Amino acid sequence: VQLQASGGGLVQAGDSLRLSCAASGRTFSSYNMGWFRQAPGKEREFVAAISWSGGSTYYADSVKGQFTISRDNAANTVYLQMNSLKPEDTAVYYCAADRHYPLGGMDYWGKGTLVTVSS
Repeated sequence: VQLQASGGGLVQAGDSLRLSCAASGRTFSSYNMGWFRQAPGKEREFVAAISWSGGSTYYADSVKGQFTISRDNAANTVYLQMNSLKPEDTAVYYCAADRHYPLGGMDYWGKGTLVTVSS
């Protein structure tokens, strides 16, 4: 599975942004997916996860109620809707795929997309 995240950019605090992660390969629907982020000078952290069917999701406490993960298996794409963005949400966002749920060690990683939130 090859993953490519997109949709990042420069926004102002309070704005919304939707990230997309397009996957190649016919096995996308068998993978559970996650979004992670890495802020400048910090370690990469978990953001959100969704099961292969889309029927189950969970979030980091820091984004719960603010971000929503979803997927479209027909389009081989997973999304991250980010609302009410804050400067502390500034990071490179990565999508990843894992055969396990809850997520464990991820099997595949995509290249990240940069989100910058100005105050």
